[in-house]
Amino acid sequence: MQHSCNKKMSRRNTPTTNAVLQVLKQSKVALSHDMLSEELENGVDRTTIYRILNRFEEDGLVHKVICDDGKQYFAYCSDCEKEDHSHDHFHFRCTNCGKVECLENEIKVDLPESYRPTVFNGVITGICDECV
Repeated sequence: MQHSCNKKMSRRNTPTTNAVLQVLKQSKVALSHDMLSEELENGVDRTTIYRILNRFEEDGLVHKVICDDGKQYFAYCSDCEKEDHSHDHFHFRCTNCGKVECLENEIKVDLPESYRPTVFNGVITGICDECV
């Protein structure tokens, strides 16, 4: 299941939008709303952050991971320029430090021929190599 990345950003470009994008770009791991809020200096409204994150996902700038803890995490999509880019990969959530990261191996699921998947969300939970 390949993902089409639009990288639009032709929408209203506010200082808050730019700040959220910069935090996501600089992070090596996926960030939850709370983690993003902590990184932003000016105490941005929670609803505004959610709106920006959802818009980024629609535009293909980020991909969303829903973890076993029920939280949504967002990772900047740095490979979207590639034609064969896919968001079909597992993510790993460390139960000790809370880090959520992309595992780069693409997943192939052998579904019946008539099935047409639209979303893949795979999360492995455990202890990361830094916490072992």
